[in-house]
Amino acid sequence: NWNGLLRMDMQGQHESRIPDGQLCSGGQAEGGRYNSLDAVGPWHATPMNNNFTLHYEDTANHGGDYYWVYVTKQGYDPATQPLTWGSLERVAETGVIAPGEPVDIPVSAPGRTGHHVVYVIWQASHLDQAFYSCSDVDFG
Repeated sequence: NWNGLLRMDMQGQHESRIPDGQLCSGGQAEGGRYNSLDAVGPWHATPMNNNFTLHYEDTANHGGDYYWVYVTKQGYDPATQPLTWGSLERVAETGVIAPGEPVDIPVSAPGRTGHHVVYVIWQASHLDQAFYSCSDVDFG
């Protein structure tokens, strides 16, 4: 249940409340249900261009206070290194998104080649509820 990867009452303090190495699981959210997402290894990576658009559908009508999009810095190796805040660069963010509105976020990750991780934080508007996702991508 990907919709369940969330944390309540984060108050925007993601970096101070989610430890390095636990970013993909949202800091071992939901009693550790998603801990395997933090595993280091040769995860399958989707081929991507350095410029792409993330598309989200707000099917639950939560709206969004913001979406923050990060991409790992050049030199990070997801096959051998845990994902850390220091290995990420915020490359895109949105403002407030109305409930039920589709979300398209243009992302630019110049200068990157090879396997990377795209990390997204979506702060819902209806409650202090933050959702987290990791995507393995290959920039060629």
